[in-house]
Amino acid sequence: CQNERSQHKNKSMAMKILKSKLYDYFKTKQDEIRDEQEKNKKDISWGNQIRSYVFQPYTLVKDLRTGVEKGNVSAVMDGEIDIFIEAALKNPDSLLTN
Repeated sequence: CQNERSQHKNKSMAMKILKSKLYDYFKTKQDEIRDEQEKNKKDISWGNQIRSYVFQPYTLVKDLRTGVEKGNVSAVMDGEIDIFIEAALKNPDSLLTN
């Protein structure tokens, strides 16, 4: 970059241009990574839930990924979800289908 008569001004201008180009390059890379991550996210909408809970007229909790059902909703709501975790660990492919 030789726009000025002074070597120091030319160097300063060249560094500004270089910083600008590096910023643009890394910003583009960061945007590409973020876009790829966004593309891989699952859609959060109706029909993509993990479990369904029925409280009335009967009680049932069904894990929609593994198909495991449990009739005691109160126990599941209190944190007893081991049956669902075990089913998911036994069949990890079921977690990837939705």
